[in-house]
Amino acid sequence: MIPNRRRDFRLDCSALLLLLPLLAVSFVTAEPLFQSLTQQVAIAVCATMGIYVMLRLGLLSFAVPAFMAIGGYAAAMLAKTGSANLLLLMAASAVVPALVAVPIGLLVLRLKGIYFVFVTFIFNEILQLLIFEAPGLTGGSNGIAGIPAATIWGLDLESASAVTAVTVAICMVATVLSLVVTQRFRAEFSAIEENETLAESLGVALWKYRTIGFITSAAVAGLAGLALVNMLSTAHPSSFSTWSVNSYIAYVFIGGRGTMLGVLVGSVLLIVLTTAFSGYAQYSAGMFGVLLIFVMMVAPSGIVGAFIRLWDRDGSPRARTAGQRMGEA
Repeated sequence: MIPNRRRDFRLDCSALLLLLPLLAVSFVTAEPLFQSLTQQVAIAVCATMGIYVMLRLGLLSFAVPAFMAIGGYAAAMLAKTGSANLLLLMAASAVVPALVAVPIGLLVLRLKGIYFVFVTFIFNEILQLLIFEAPGLTGGSNGIAGIPAATIWGLDLESASAVTAVTVAICMVATVLSLVVTQRFRAEFSAIEENETLAESLGVALWKYRTIGFITSAAVAGLAGLALVNMLSTAHPSSFSTWSVNSYIAYVFIGGRGTMLGVLVGSVLLIVLTTAFSGYAQYSAGMFGVLLIFVMMVAPSGIVGAFIRLWDRDGSPRARTAGQRMGEA
Protein backbone atom coordinates (compact mmCIF):
# COMPACT_ATOMS: atom_id res chain seq x y z
CA MET A 1 0.00 0.00 0.00
CA ILE A 2 2.88 2.40 0.70
CA PRO A 3 4.21 2.34 -2.90
CA ASN A 4 0.70 2.98 -4.20
CA ARG A 5 0.28 5.88 -1.82
CA ARG A 6 3.56 7.41 -2.91
CA ARG A 7 2.71 6.87 -6.57
CA ASP A 8 -0.71 8.47 -6.20
CA PHE A 9 0.82 11.39 -4.31
CA ARG A 10 3.30 11.92 -7.13
CA LEU A 11 0.49 11.80 -9.69
CA ASP A 12 -1.49 14.36 -7.71
CA CYS A 13 1.54 16.63 -7.45
CA SER A 14 2.20 16.22 -11.18
CA ALA A 15 -1.27 17.66 -11.86
CA LEU A 16 -0.29 20.76 -9.91
CA LEU A 17 3.00 21.05 -11.77
CA LEU A 18 1.28 20.64 -15.14
CA LEU A 19 -0.78 23.73 -14.37
CA LEU A 20 2.40 25.81 -14.64
CA PRO A 21 2.45 25.62 -18.48
CA LEU A 22 -1.12 26.95 -18.42
CA LEU A 23 0.08 29.86 -16.33
CA ALA A 24 2.82 30.48 -18.87
CA VAL A 25 0.27 30.85 -21.68
CA SER A 26 -0.69 34.28 -20.38
CA PHE A 27 2.90 35.45 -20.79
CA VAL A 28 4.01 33.79 -24.04
CA THR A 29 1.06 34.37 -26.37
CA ALA A 30 -1.77 36.83 -26.90
CA GLU A 31 -3.68 34.50 -29.25
CA PRO A 32 -7.37 34.73 -28.19
CA LEU A 33 -8.01 31.02 -28.86
CA PHE A 34 -5.19 29.89 -26.56
CA GLN A 35 -6.22 32.40 -23.92
CA SER A 36 -9.82 31.21 -24.07
CA LEU A 37 -8.94 27.50 -23.94
CA THR A 38 -6.59 28.06 -21.02
CA GLN A 39 -9.27 29.91 -19.07
CA GLN A 40 -11.85 27.21 -19.80
CA VAL A 41 -9.49 24.44 -18.75
CA ALA A 42 -8.51 26.19 -15.53
CA ILE A 43 -12.14 26.81 -14.54
CA ALA A 44 -13.07 23.24 -15.45
CA VAL A 45 -10.23 21.76 -13.39
CA CYS A 46 -11.14 23.99 -10.45
CA ALA A 47 -14.83 23.03 -10.54
CA THR A 48 -14.11 19.35 -11.18
CA MET A 49 -11.92 19.24 -8.07
CA GLY A 50 -15.15 19.70 -6.13
CA ILE A 51 -16.48 16.51 -7.73
CA TYR A 52 -13.17 14.70 -7.17
CA VAL A 53 -13.00 15.41 -3.43
CA MET A 54 -16.45 13.93 -2.82
CA LEU A 55 -15.72 10.92 -5.03
CA ARG A 56 -12.79 10.15 -2.70
CA LEU A 57 -15.53 9.54 -0.11
CA GLY A 58 -17.63 7.45 -2.46
CA LEU A 59 -20.21 10.21 -3.00
CA LEU A 60 -21.20 11.80 -6.31
CA SER A 61 -22.14 15.40 -5.58
CA PHE A 62 -24.29 17.48 -7.91
CA ALA A 63 -23.95 20.55 -5.67
CA VAL A 64 -20.89 22.00 -7.42
CA PRO A 65 -22.79 24.53 -9.63
CA ALA A 66 -24.67 25.77 -6.55
CA PHE A 67 -21.50 26.36 -4.58
CA MET A 68 -19.93 27.96 -7.66
CA ALA A 69 -22.85 30.37 -7.76
CA ILE A 70 -22.56 31.17 -4.06
CA GLY A 71 -18.82 31.84 -4.35
CA GLY A 72 -19.18 33.75 -7.60
CA TYR A 73 -22.00 35.97 -6.37
CA ALA A 74 -20.24 36.60 -3.04
CA ALA A 75 -17.14 37.78 -4.92
CA ALA A 76 -19.25 39.85 -7.33
CA MET A 77 -21.06 41.64 -4.53
CA LEU A 78 -17.77 42.33 -2.76
CA ALA A 79 -16.12 43.62 -5.94
CA LYS A 80 -19.07 45.94 -6.65
CA THR A 81 -18.50 47.60 -3.27
CA GLY A 82 -15.00 48.55 -4.40
CA SER A 83 -13.13 45.72 -2.67
CA ALA A 84 -11.69 43.99 -5.74
CA ASN A 85 -8.45 42.79 -4.15
CA LEU A 86 -7.79 39.32 -5.54
CA LEU A 87 -6.77 37.78 -2.21
CA LEU A 88 -9.88 39.17 -0.53
CA LEU A 89 -12.10 37.92 -3.35
CA MET A 90 -10.55 34.46 -3.15
CA ALA A 91 -11.11 34.33 0.60
CA ALA A 92 -14.76 35.37 0.24
CA SER A 93 -15.49 33.00 -2.63
CA ALA A 94 -14.09 30.05 -0.65
CA VAL A 95 -15.28 30.88 2.88
CA VAL A 96 -18.90 31.80 2.09
CA PRO A 97 -19.72 28.51 0.28
CA ALA A 98 -17.83 26.59 2.99
CA LEU A 99 -20.02 28.19 5.67
CA VAL A 100 -23.17 27.42 3.68
CA ALA A 101 -21.98 23.82 3.29
CA VAL A 102 -22.02 23.24 7.06
CA PRO A 103 -25.83 23.31 7.59
CA ILE A 104 -26.46 21.78 4.16
CA GLY A 105 -24.07 18.97 5.03
CA LEU A 106 -25.90 18.26 8.27
CA LEU A 107 -28.97 17.53 6.15
CA VAL A 108 -27.58 15.68 3.13
CA LEU A 109 -24.52 13.80 4.39
CA ARG A 110 -26.70 11.26 6.15
CA LEU A 111 -27.75 10.12 2.69
CA LYS A 112 -25.81 8.04 0.20
CA GLY A 113 -26.10 6.66 -3.30
CA ILE A 114 -28.92 7.91 -5.50
CA TYR A 115 -30.55 9.73 -2.57
CA PHE A 116 -27.47 11.92 -2.07
CA VAL A 117 -27.30 12.62 -5.81
CA PHE A 118 -30.99 13.55 -5.93
CA VAL A 119 -30.90 15.90 -2.94
CA THR A 120 -27.75 17.72 -4.11
CA PHE A 121 -29.36 18.08 -7.54
CA ILE A 122 -32.45 19.63 -5.94
CA PHE A 123 -30.21 21.99 -3.96
CA ASN A 124 -29.03 23.46 -7.27
CA GLU A 125 -32.59 23.99 -8.42
CA ILE A 126 -33.59 25.67 -5.15
CA LEU A 127 -30.61 28.00 -5.31
CA GLN A 128 -31.41 28.94 -8.91
CA LEU A 129 -34.93 29.87 -7.78
CA LEU A 130 -33.57 31.96 -4.91
CA ILE A 131 -31.25 33.83 -7.28
CA PHE A 132 -34.15 34.73 -9.57
CA GLU A 133 -36.44 35.67 -6.68
CA ALA A 134 -33.96 38.02 -4.98
CA PRO A 135 -33.29 40.70 -7.61
CA GLY A 136 -32.36 43.27 -4.98
CA LEU A 137 -29.41 41.15 -3.93
CA THR A 138 -28.48 39.07 -6.97
CA GLY A 139 -29.87 41.12 -9.84
CA GLY A 140 -32.43 38.41 -10.60
CA SER A 141 -32.55 37.34 -14.22
CA ASN A 142 -30.22 40.20 -15.18
CA GLY A 143 -27.47 39.10 -12.84
CA ILE A 144 -24.74 41.42 -11.61
CA ALA A 145 -23.01 43.13 -14.52
CA GLY A 146 -20.03 45.43 -14.76
CA ILE A 147 -17.94 43.65 -12.15
CA PRO A 148 -14.52 45.33 -11.95
CA ALA A 149 -11.46 43.23 -12.69
CA ALA A 150 -9.52 41.84 -9.77
CA THR A 151 -6.59 43.84 -8.48
CA ILE A 152 -3.50 42.95 -6.50
CA TRP A 153 -0.87 45.26 -4.99
CA GLY A 154 -2.52 48.19 -6.75
CA LEU A 155 -2.38 46.58 -10.21
CA ASP A 156 -5.56 46.23 -12.29
CA LEU A 157 -5.70 42.72 -13.76
CA GLU A 158 -8.09 43.50 -16.59
CA SER A 159 -6.16 42.58 -19.74
CA ALA A 160 -6.84 39.21 -21.38
CA SER A 161 -3.44 37.90 -20.34
CA ALA A 162 -3.92 39.07 -16.77
CA VAL A 163 -7.36 37.45 -16.58
CA THR A 164 -5.85 34.18 -17.83
CA ALA A 165 -3.09 34.36 -15.21
CA VAL A 166 -5.63 35.07 -12.46
CA THR A 167 -7.84 32.19 -13.59
CA VAL A 168 -4.96 29.70 -13.56
CA ALA A 169 -3.71 31.04 -10.21
CA ILE A 170 -7.15 30.48 -8.67
CA CYS A 171 -7.17 26.98 -10.13
CA MET A 172 -3.77 26.27 -8.58
CA VAL A 173 -4.98 27.42 -5.16
CA ALA A 174 -8.02 25.14 -5.47
CA THR A 175 -5.81 22.24 -6.52
CA VAL A 176 -3.46 22.77 -3.57
CA LEU A 177 -6.43 22.87 -1.19
CA SER A 178 -7.83 19.64 -2.64
CA LEU A 179 -4.39 18.01 -2.51
CA VAL A 180 -3.80 18.93 1.12
CA VAL A 181 -7.19 17.65 2.32
CA THR A 182 -7.27 14.42 0.30
CA GLN A 183 -3.69 13.54 1.24
CA ARG A 184 -4.00 14.54 4.91
CA PHE A 185 -7.08 12.33 5.35
CA ARG A 186 -6.23 9.82 2.65
CA ALA A 187 -6.49 6.74 4.88
CA GLU A 188 -9.87 7.75 6.30
CA PHE A 189 -11.26 8.82 2.92
CA SER A 190 -10.11 5.58 1.28
CA ALA A 191 -11.59 3.45 4.06
CA ILE A 192 -14.96 5.20 3.74
CA GLU A 193 -14.91 4.91 -0.06
CA GLU A 194 -14.09 1.20 -0.05
CA ASN A 195 -16.40 0.04 2.76
CA GLU A 196 -18.06 2.61 4.98
CA THR A 197 -19.64 -0.03 7.25
CA LEU A 198 -16.27 -1.61 7.96
CA ALA A 199 -14.67 1.82 8.37
CA GLU A 200 -17.28 2.84 10.92
CA SER A 201 -16.83 -0.41 12.84
CA LEU A 202 -13.09 0.38 13.05
CA GLY A 203 -13.80 3.74 14.63
CA VAL A 204 -13.72 6.06 11.61
CA ALA A 205 -16.18 8.92 12.20
CA LEU A 206 -18.09 8.99 8.91
CA TRP A 207 -19.88 12.27 9.62
CA LYS A 208 -16.62 14.03 10.48
CA TYR A 209 -14.73 13.15 7.31
CA ARG A 210 -17.75 13.54 5.05
CA THR A 211 -18.25 17.02 6.50
CA ILE A 212 -14.58 17.86 5.91
CA GLY A 213 -14.87 16.65 2.32
CA PHE A 214 -18.15 18.49 1.70
CA ILE A 215 -16.80 21.78 3.07
CA THR A 216 -13.63 21.41 0.98
CA SER A 217 -15.68 20.63 -2.12
CA ALA A 218 -17.81 23.74 -1.51
CA ALA A 219 -14.75 25.97 -1.03
CA VAL A 220 -13.09 24.67 -4.19
CA ALA A 221 -16.29 25.10 -6.20
CA GLY A 222 -16.63 28.64 -4.84
CA LEU A 223 -13.16 29.46 -6.16
CA ALA A 224 -14.24 28.14 -9.56
CA GLY A 225 -17.23 30.50 -9.37
CA LEU A 226 -14.89 33.43 -8.71
CA ALA A 227 -12.73 32.45 -11.70
CA LEU A 228 -15.78 32.30 -13.95
CA VAL A 229 -17.22 35.61 -12.74
CA ASN A 230 -13.86 37.34 -13.07
CA MET A 231 -13.47 36.02 -16.62
CA LEU A 232 -16.98 37.13 -17.71
CA SER A 233 -17.09 40.35 -15.63
CA THR A 234 -20.62 39.37 -14.72
CA ALA A 235 -22.45 36.99 -12.41
CA HIS A 236 -25.47 35.51 -14.16
CA PRO A 237 -27.69 32.54 -13.23
CA SER A 238 -27.10 30.91 -16.63
CA SER A 239 -23.40 30.59 -15.82
CA PHE A 240 -24.25 28.21 -12.98
CA SER A 241 -26.95 26.04 -14.51
CA THR A 242 -27.64 22.74 -12.80
CA TRP A 243 -26.85 20.73 -15.92
CA SER A 244 -23.32 22.12 -16.15
CA VAL A 245 -22.37 19.56 -13.51
CA ASN A 246 -22.70 16.84 -16.17
CA SER A 247 -19.61 18.21 -17.91
CA TYR A 248 -17.59 18.25 -14.69
CA ILE A 249 -18.59 14.68 -13.93
CA ALA A 250 -17.58 13.65 -17.45
CA TYR A 251 -14.17 15.30 -17.02
CA VAL A 252 -13.32 13.38 -13.86
CA PHE A 253 -14.59 10.00 -15.06
CA ILE A 254 -12.98 10.24 -18.49
CA GLY A 255 -9.66 11.35 -17.09
CA GLY A 256 -9.72 9.01 -14.11
CA ARG A 257 -11.39 9.54 -10.77
CA GLY A 258 -8.50 8.07 -8.74
CA THR A 259 -6.03 10.96 -9.05
CA MET A 260 -5.95 14.69 -9.63
CA LEU A 261 -3.98 14.04 -12.77
CA GLY A 262 -7.11 12.37 -14.13
CA VAL A 263 -9.08 15.56 -13.46
CA LEU A 264 -6.55 17.60 -15.44
CA VAL A 265 -6.29 15.11 -18.32
CA GLY A 266 -10.06 14.75 -18.64
CA SER A 267 -10.64 18.50 -18.54
CA VAL A 268 -7.99 19.31 -21.13
CA LEU A 269 -8.99 16.50 -23.48
CA LEU A 270 -12.74 17.11 -23.46
CA ILE A 271 -12.55 20.90 -23.63
CA VAL A 272 -10.12 20.83 -26.54
CA LEU A 273 -12.18 18.21 -28.38
CA THR A 274 -15.42 20.07 -27.68
CA THR A 275 -13.88 23.15 -29.25
CA ALA A 276 -12.74 21.09 -32.23
CA PHE A 277 -16.14 19.43 -32.63
CA SER A 278 -17.94 22.79 -32.47
CA GLY A 279 -16.92 23.38 -36.07
CA TYR A 280 -19.22 20.55 -37.14
CA ALA A 281 -22.36 22.34 -35.96
CA GLN A 282 -25.23 19.87 -35.55
CA TYR A 283 -22.93 16.87 -35.35
CA SER A 284 -20.84 18.16 -32.44
CA ALA A 285 -23.08 16.83 -29.64
CA GLY A 286 -23.27 13.39 -31.24
CA MET A 287 -19.51 13.23 -31.78
CA PHE A 288 -18.92 14.22 -28.17
CA GLY A 289 -21.31 11.51 -26.98
CA VAL A 290 -19.64 8.84 -29.10
CA LEU A 291 -16.27 9.87 -27.69
CA LEU A 292 -17.52 9.52 -24.11
CA ILE A 293 -19.01 6.09 -24.76
CA PHE A 294 -15.84 4.89 -26.50
CA VAL A 295 -13.51 6.03 -23.70
CA MET A 296 -15.70 4.55 -20.96
CA MET A 297 -15.89 1.22 -22.78
CA VAL A 298 -12.15 1.04 -23.47
CA ALA A 299 -11.01 2.53 -20.14
CA PRO A 300 -13.71 2.22 -17.44
CA SER A 301 -11.28 3.58 -14.83
CA GLY A 302 -10.46 6.59 -17.01
CA ILE A 303 -7.47 7.37 -19.15
CA VAL A 304 -5.03 7.85 -16.28
CA GLY A 305 -6.48 4.85 -14.47
CA ALA A 306 -5.94 2.69 -17.54
CA PHE A 307 -2.28 3.74 -17.75
CA ILE A 308 -1.80 3.02 -14.04
CA ARG A 309 -3.26 -0.45 -14.42
CA LEU A 310 -1.06 -1.09 -17.45
CA TRP A 311 2.03 0.03 -15.54
CA ASP A 312 1.14 -2.10 -12.51
CA ARG A 313 0.67 -5.12 -14.75
CA ASP A 314 3.59 -4.76 -17.16
CA GLY A 315 5.90 -1.96 -16.14
CA SER A 316 6.36 -2.00 -12.39
CA PRO A 317 9.57 -3.42 -10.86
CA ARG A 318 7.49 -6.03 -9.09
CA ALA A 319 5.92 -7.19 -12.35
CA ARG A 320 9.30 -7.33 -14.11
CA THR A 321 10.85 -9.31 -11.23
CA ALA A 322 7.98 -11.78 -11.30
CA GLY A 323 8.37 -12.14 -15.05
CA GLN A 324 12.09 -12.84 -14.74
CA ARG A 325 11.47 -15.49 -12.12
CA MET A 326 8.90 -17.20 -14.32
CA GLY A 327 11.38 -17.16 -17.22
CA GLU A 328 14.11 -18.70 -15.09
CA ALA A 329 11.75 -21.43 -13.96
